[in-house]
Amino acid sequence: MSLTTPPSVQKLQKALHDKAKGSPNFRFYALYDKVYREDVMAFAYECCKANRGAAGVDGQTFEDIEEYGVKKWLDELTQELKSRTYRPQPVRRVYIPKPDGKQRPLGVPAIRERVAQTAAVLVLEPIFEADLQPEQYAYRADRSALDAVRHVHKLLNTGHGQIVDADLSGYFDSIPHSDLLKSVARRIVDGAMLHLIKMWLEAPVEETDEKGNKHRSTRNRDEGQGTPQGAPISPLLSNLYMRRFVLGWKKLGHEKRLSAHIVNYADDLVICCRGQAEEALAVMRDIMTKLKLTVNETKTRVCKLPEEKFDFLG
Repeated sequence: MSLTTPPSVQKLQKALHDKAKGSPNFRFYALYDKVYREDVMAFAYECCKANRGAAGVDGQTFEDIEEYGVKKWLDELTQELKSRTYRPQPVRRVYIPKPDGKQRPLGVPAIRERVAQTAAVLVLEPIFEADLQPEQYAYRADRSALDAVRHVHKLLNTGHGQIVDADLSGYFDSIPHSDLLKSVARRIVDGAMLHLIKMWLEAPVEETDEKGNKHRSTRNRDEGQGTPQGAPISPLLSNLYMRRFVLGWKKLGHEKRLSAHIVNYADDLVICCRGQAEEALAVMRDIMTKLKLTVNETKTRVCKLPEEKFDFLG
């Protein structure tokens, strides 16, 4: 179900995007008060409701909120944000099976966190959208996994037949907070906004074991890394951090020197090369290490077409 963004929110987003696009070095000072604007909060709630989704650690469902009164509920959350007394609850962790038999951890924030994060995304996304690279296809309006695959096809058809098929180990769980927040602060100087993002990144995670006992972990805060997969703010933050790699690759001259082009979708990426794929792989490893990310060596390889095949986004 796709919702139509209210005109007042569209107007705000257009103004932010135009400013960011027109002034690449501009830093935004007053954004926090836009997050709890009545129209932004109301639309954020509608977006979260349209996605349905299970309850978080507090057990509160959309039915509970409707029964309580949406306006009253939103007014209370708005007041917490406005008075800066808002504190996120722990994220409920669930596991979903992966095709290889392993399990993927998924974070389920409480609905109040999802609404607050979605409101923040409505304000931040237009700014960072202006900075994301054309090679990045995930979680962006008017871009899809199919577009990413088409981009790879185009590169294959223009002689880029050596592929670095790269896989990162637990990308979302290993994004370093301090470096990520530096990427955010390059554009956002609003201290309250940065503090809000930091609180979400550091929120504890709660799991329930087979016996029904609850366990809380503060790993993200203790280790200063990770953004929960499943939180509305995570796709934006993950794209923003991956931008460092994509931009670095081009600015350091590797794309031109090796005739090696990146196509990225979330934590999936391939580098299509005319030759010198082994060198491209070595350089990629080096940059990822500097970004404090781990290359999954068992799944990362060089693939030479047409003798070999590779799988990108299924």
